[in-house]
Amino acid sequence: MTHPTPISALLSLFARVCVAVGLVAGAGAAQAERLKDLATIQGVRGNQLIGYGLVVGLDGSGDQVRQTPFTQQSLTNMLSQLGITVPAGSNMQLKNVAAVMVTTTLPAFARPGQTLDVVVSSMGNAKSLRGGTLLMTPMKGADSQVYAIAQGNILVGGAGASAGGSSVQINQLNGGRISAGAIVERGVPTTFSRDGYIHVELNNTDFGTAQNVATALNKKFGQGTATALDGRVVQVRTPMEQASQARFLSLVEDLQVARAPTVAKVIINARTGSVVMNRTVMIEEAAVAHGNLSVIINRQNQVSQPDTPFTEGQTVVVPNTQIEVRQDNGSLQRVSTSANLADVVKGLNALGATPQDLLAILQAMKTAGALRAELEII
Repeated sequence: MTHPTPISALLSLFARVCVAVGLVAGAGAAQAERLKDLATIQGVRGNQLIGYGLVVGLDGSGDQVRQTPFTQQSLTNMLSQLGITVPAGSNMQLKNVAAVMVTTTLPAFARPGQTLDVVVSSMGNAKSLRGGTLLMTPMKGADSQVYAIAQGNILVGGAGASAGGSSVQINQLNGGRISAGAIVERGVPTTFSRDGYIHVELNNTDFGTAQNVATALNKKFGQGTATALDGRVVQVRTPMEQASQARFLSLVEDLQVARAPTVAKVIINARTGSVVMNRTVMIEEAAVAHGNLSVIINRQNQVSQPDTPFTEGQTVVVPNTQIEVRQDNGSLQRVSTSANLADVVKGLNALGATPQDLLAILQAMKTAGALRAELEII
């Protein structure tokens, strides 16, 4: 047996100390986050815009006019605005036009002339918008006022082809985007400071984080600067000069704030079998037994023919069905008390359960009081 030399022992100890210091520093850095990642300024928000328009230039993949009469009506109205009269009762058999809805978000402090990205979605029975061009579409807000005008070539991320009754498609063909496809015609006044105060709204309600925000602001700008009104809103006193408010808010957003420990929560998606948990989840010591019950139905068709040839017997098909019920033995597994996420995952993996099985196991552990977390099923 070899004994480590003093130098190797010293190096080993130094390495362990460095790793421990790095872990502590990493944990401390992970706790502190920028205020702009935790909260927003009250009043600084975007506004949803929507518009109805037409897409032209499609390669025979547009709306079928008989099934979508509003497409023909919209095209007739647009042509009349351009000075072209369509005879009444005429049936235009168009295959390269599609009716679409256009959506975008008007950001805060938007000014006329600024460009926006828009999303174009088919609302008829068009097969594809690939290669189409959106015609001039007014974008309206909730007050029915026009705030932007959209137009341009649509970029569709999908692809598809069909021939001889067979077809193949990749991703979605009935929707696309137009980068810088809308031009802002007028902005929305944004007011974020009233009587020398602004309100910082946290993304998630948490009294501990709200108090940490107020403490960090008072430490940075002096006592009395910030006050936590509740678990979501922090009131901050700002300079009265308009020119100094933008600089002050930039310093507020870059302030490092320690996030309070979040509520232990386990999110379960029953449709996909996904299980997601945060790092504050804890489990108490428990014993779990879980077995799978499966039913196997096997049906085979057998042909029954007469034994003697040249007789009046008849060949018939006789179905042979076998039903088997199989249950896997579920052994009793011990789950030890775990205080961190790594131990929780290790303990659950020791059960050898699939994600679908974990749904039932976690619900049973919650009922038994062994799961120290809030269980949410989406």
